[in-house]
Amino acid sequence: MGIALDGLVSGLKTSELIDALMDVQAIPRNLMSAKSDDKKFIITQLQTLNTSLQDLAAKAKKAASGESIAQLSAASSSEAVKVALRSGASAVTADIVVDRLAQKHTVVTAASTQWPDSPPTLILENAAGERVEVTADSSSMADIARAINKAGAGISATVVSAGTDADGNPLQRLQLIATESGADGSFRVLRANGDDVATAPGAAVVATGSDAQVRLWAGTAAEQVITSSKNTFTDLFTGVDVTVSAVSTEPVTVSAAADDAASTKAAAEFIKQVASLLTRIDNGSKATVGATAGETTTLGVFTGDSTIRALRQSLADAIQHPIDGTSPSSIGISIDRYGVLTIDETKFAAALADDPTAVTTMFTGIAERVQQTTETYSDKYDGLLTARITGQQSEVDSLGKQLERWDLRLEQRRATLERTYARMETMLSQMQSQSSYLTSQLSSLPSYDTGSK
Repeated sequence: MGIALDGLVSGLKTSELIDALMDVQAIPRNLMSAKSDDKKFIITQLQTLNTSLQDLAAKAKKAASGESIAQLSAASSSEAVKVALRSGASAVTADIVVDRLAQKHTVVTAASTQWPDSPPTLILENAAGERVEVTADSSSMADIARAINKAGAGISATVVSAGTDADGNPLQRLQLIATESGADGSFRVLRANGDDVATAPGAAVVATGSDAQVRLWAGTAAEQVITSSKNTFTDLFTGVDVTVSAVSTEPVTVSAAADDAASTKAAAEFIKQVASLLTRIDNGSKATVGATAGETTTLGVFTGDSTIRALRQSLADAIQHPIDGTSPSSIGISIDRYGVLTIDETKFAAALADDPTAVTTMFTGIAERVQQTTETYSDKYDGLLTARITGQQSEVDSLGKQLERWDLRLEQRRATLERTYARMETMLSQMQSQSSYLTSQLSSLPSYDTGSK
């Protein structure tokens, strides 16, 4: 409800009066809203921190397994042999001889104007002797190819132009290629009478499906022949895949060797991620004191938060406490008196080169403690930081309900004030009318001259 025109009778600016009164009435509500906004901001910062903590937990788990620091580099003595490393790869060096490459079975049919049989029925037979019978819609080479492709028998058919016959009619062939390389991809295509299309005059088996083959330790009593339907030998060694692209007459040396530079870089990235998290906590916990008397002191979003303070201390302890009696500073990982975490990569690399086993044990031990700490705080079900976020969110939800009730009360109060001032204007109008009426009545009364006798 609102007043259309302010103070028609009283001359008061009633809208401004009501707004001023409502501003006073809304002070508790505004303070509560500001409190809710502050808590929402805190929740956002806590959630961001928790996300970073969860990411660190995943990195720490990987580092604790030794995967981060056990960096390897792959090498091959021939461009025709490529080495790829996967998770779980171990250091290895070996010579291989590439005897042959995998190839797809390929057949080209004799040139003809159309398929010689009607109805155009074919029998597709795979390497295991399994057969699929197909019948094309017509004897055209295009329909024959379409029928073979639809059969799903592992054969791809393509129509290829083959010139013209003596009468000038266009000739065509079918090129039939196995969809998969290797011996298991071999096939036969038979006519309805049982004849193999590859044996017809002018037809040919262009390539016989065969597996790729390599030999380990060639020429020794331990020589081992390994085949693959593809040119990639998966897990030729544990976690090591080898892809060949050419036959070799001489042995090719393939290797997966420790890469100290990559290991140092991986360790440094992990420690720097922890350092970045500690710095974020420190920055969020600072209180900025006013430069002059009377200026407001600004608190950080994490200032006074015991959960965050405990998290910070736990992470620092996980990094700096000794492992089996040896300080992490011995491999270049340290926290100074200001709480700043750093890693001396030169010192770490030297320690790794001198005693890789000891450094690996030290680093994985640190990572394991970091993993335990991060999971304790960031677990999505019962993590300490997760519980802190949930608690803050509960307070925001409660404040939200209180604000809804405040909004309703304020709306009702404004309506009451508007009705009150509207009634006041009405009453003043009535009184003004009565006053005018009485004035007019009094002025109409006869006058008597009381001074004459």
